[in-house]
Amino acid sequence: MEPAGPQLRRREGLEEKQGNISPLNESTKEHGVPDLVQLTRHMKAVKEELLEQAHQQLNELFDRALWEAVQSRPPQGWTSAPQESPKRARESNLERRKVFIHRKSLLDELMEVQHFRTIYHMFIAGLCVFIISTLAIDFIDEGRLMLEFDLLIFSFGQLPLALVTWLPMFLCTLLAPYQALRLWARRRGQWTWYVGAGLGAGLLTIQALVLCALPVHVVLKYQLSPASRCILVFEQVRFLMKSYSFLREATPALFHAKGGEKTQAPSFSSYLYFLFCPTLMYRENYPRTTHIRWNYVAKNFAQALGCLFYACFILGRLCVPVFDNMSREPFSTRALVLSIMHATLPGIFMLLLIFFAFLHCWLNAFAEMLRFADRMFYRDWWNSTSFSNYYRTWNVVVHDWLYSYIYQDGLRLLGVKARGPAMLSVFLVSAIVHEYIFCFVLGFFYPVMLILFLIGAMLNFMMHDKHSGPVWNVLLWTMLFLGQGIMVSLYCQEWYARKQCPLSQMTFWGLVTPRSWSCHI
Repeated sequence: MEPAGPQLRRREGLEEKQGNISPLNESTKEHGVPDLVQLTRHMKAVKEELLEQAHQQLNELFDRALWEAVQSRPPQGWTSAPQESPKRARESNLERRKVFIHRKSLLDELMEVQHFRTIYHMFIAGLCVFIISTLAIDFIDEGRLMLEFDLLIFSFGQLPLALVTWLPMFLCTLLAPYQALRLWARRRGQWTWYVGAGLGAGLLTIQALVLCALPVHVVLKYQLSPASRCILVFEQVRFLMKSYSFLREATPALFHAKGGEKTQAPSFSSYLYFLFCPTLMYRENYPRTTHIRWNYVAKNFAQALGCLFYACFILGRLCVPVFDNMSREPFSTRALVLSIMHATLPGIFMLLLIFFAFLHCWLNAFAEMLRFADRMFYRDWWNSTSFSNYYRTWNVVVHDWLYSYIYQDGLRLLGVKARGPAMLSVFLVSAIVHEYIFCFVLGFFYPVMLILFLIGAMLNFMMHDKHSGPVWNVLLWTMLFLGQGIMVSLYCQEWYARKQCPLSQMTFWGLVTPRSWSCHI
């Protein structure tokens, strides 16, 4: 125990300090220390609760982003060689299945960045320059200010006839596959194989007549213009791919059903929705958005229309005068090389316009109207350093169909080790369909697209995913420039050569031999 003297002096010192306390300390003394302690404890509890909630939200966001990244990872079926070669990894290719999730298109995300919007504004400025130059040239040559759209009017000639032809094609795709599957599901029994064979033969006959023969007959008989032909052939290919996907996805579930189980075809509403939604992979349900942004729909349709006018200006100002005059001169290697170099810039512009107008604007407009939530119609193909990655990311909608029904089914038929033949079959099918589209639209056979696809198949093995770096990206863009220049140059030359040097008599060799090699006026 301390002596009484020091205790008394210490107590007096405390009283002197308490006599000099601030008003705040007086308030604290008045309300009592327990209130301050309780307030401090309450603030600490609130702080811990807020930190815990923020931590949980961050964990949920990170887990969702990680899951979406894994689900949207591009399939490795197009690479020339896998990173690892165990049998288990090769067999996983057969189990991979398209998963639809809620996500925006990449360009919509990039448009939120000011630097990328500036590039978009530059393309709009280019369209304005084309319009101003057209007005200036018309004013100088004709003495009037008027925009003429002769090329656009010619391209969409006989459009009503094309739309009338589209209607039976749509009704055939809507009714024939669904009714055939529904009848087969109801008639399952000991005659399953015979009923299925009969329904399959009838379905093939109907689709061959309505989807294949009818548009070809209309085009040849009425000589439809290129854009009207383009509508018919794109819808023809789309309907065939959609009906195949519907049967391919719905049939196995019915086929593997046990005898005592009740089998039922998918709902008609899901199939009707599938025919219009922007995907070629059938599912009973898709992720949907909560509402429709009609201003977003109008904006995308307006941008698609602007791209159409842009393409007409490019063809009318940069291609028509050059190739119309070129077809009047004798064919020479020098003129061919110069025309290809001249066509590289219009060709790459056409490539970008087709990508933006169809894969972004058109598909996003329909996705928004149908509240289709998965907007990944393409990936960042412009950053590709290999042709294998470019083919995977350029058109995800078509790639998913080819990967699932050509590549994976090819592996099932040929074995998991036959990756090379399966990939070649994908290129072969794609090349034949693209060549058929060009032949259908232009009205002549000139296998430029077929040859370019075969070259692309070789480049797919040579420029694979192991190559990376800016040099390979520059090389890919250089080859895209040259490829587009070759396409635009050769097809334009052949178009004007067949227009100015018609055949005296229709022969097989006259139809398949390029006229631009021998035509000169």
